[in-house]
Amino acid sequence: MAPSRRLKRVAASQPGFLKLKADSGAAGVAGGRRKRLNKNKKKSWNKHSDINDVDAFLEDVRLQERTTGGLLSEKSDESLFFLDAGPSKNDQRVSQPAEEQKRSKGKAWRPLRIDLILQSDSLVPIPKDVLAHQKPNAKKLRRIAQKAEQLAAKGVVTRRQKRLLNRPPVKERTNKAVTEANNNPHRDYYDIWRDEAKDTSDPWFLQQTGKTRVSRPARLNEKPSVLPAVEVIAAGGSYNPEFFSHQALLQEAHDVEVKKQKEEDKLTKQLAVNKEHFATEEDVAVGAIVMAAKKTERQRRKERVEKLKVQRRQAKRLKSDKQQQLFQLRSIKKTIKEQEANTKVKQEQRKSNQEAEKAQPRRLGRLKFQPQDMEVQLSNELAGSLRQLKPEGSVLKDRFKSLQKRNLIEPRERAKFKRRLKLKYVEKRAFREIT
Repeated sequence: MAPSRRLKRVAASQPGFLKLKADSGAAGVAGGRRKRLNKNKKKSWNKHSDINDVDAFLEDVRLQERTTGGLLSEKSDESLFFLDAGPSKNDQRVSQPAEEQKRSKGKAWRPLRIDLILQSDSLVPIPKDVLAHQKPNAKKLRRIAQKAEQLAAKGVVTRRQKRLLNRPPVKERTNKAVTEANNNPHRDYYDIWRDEAKDTSDPWFLQQTGKTRVSRPARLNEKPSVLPAVEVIAAGGSYNPEFFSHQALLQEAHDVEVKKQKEEDKLTKQLAVNKEHFATEEDVAVGAIVMAAKKTERQRRKERVEKLKVQRRQAKRLKSDKQQQLFQLRSIKKTIKEQEANTKVKQEQRKSNQEAEKAQPRRLGRLKFQPQDMEVQLSNELAGSLRQLKPEGSVLKDRFKSLQKRNLIEPRERAKFKRRLKLKYVEKRAFREIT
């Protein structure tokens, strides 16, 4: 019995430790016989181990820290005991507020219970919040401040300070007239049925009646393209065209097809493989890398001397050219005039190209604009009347291409349907019986 009692009181029997609360379960310690349990596994060891005495010890330590600010064994007698001689009158008057002194009429003043509840009853100091005292980039800012102090001590003005000193003074701005708020109850209301005319100089009246339009940005008034919404087909596209107009339209369609054919032939030619271009073993042997022989010190010294001679010769020639330019002022002026004339011509050409680009479709997406195929009929397909005319093309497709050409929408292509699962063909039983 004695060994079990000693094991359960290990923590409480520490030297110099005083318990704040008396043990109420001393009789239970000397209870029944201890069971013999197998503790060769961690699960059973944790399950059947008795740690109540350790928990009680730690709880008592935390209680002493909250109530007294530390362990009672470490406190001095002066801090634990004091002589209570009763409150003095001077202390009572000082601690009592002025208003309460008038109301109490000699009664002892005590704080309210709600104030006592809100006060902290723990003597454990609040842990310091390290993150609250940290500053972002504190090390960098400290280094910048130290560098600024060093420059200021030397009298050096930084570029940022020069920019601030050389900044032009701010001009005084005149405050614009502020219109009166609409939610003002003392505002004069406008009666549309009265005879006298309202003063139209009031900006609020003009804005509410719609007489003044909201200022629209100039860029919103610019059209994305100068092309008309509906382009009229050439005279050769009529159902009964003239001979020369129809031939001109056929020639234009022919040129478009020839251009497409040339692009296809060019691509086919680039993708074609010539057997003569294949590398053989002899070509590989001939094209092998030949290691250069190592140069001697004499050869390197000779190369350095030749390199210096070339540099001196070039510097001497450059100096003589500059001296000769003094006697070539007329020719230099003539050259400058020619360059200015060429620059002016290029500027005009650039402007004309920019004007021409306004009528061309821009690149708005990943796809380029592909013009619609020309709708033209051959000479033997022409009809003599509108009744015999065969319709060609699509109005919807024509409008869609017009929107793309006028840069209103980006060129698009039809989404391709990709089947995720293969189709499975099953032969039904009724069909199998027939066959």
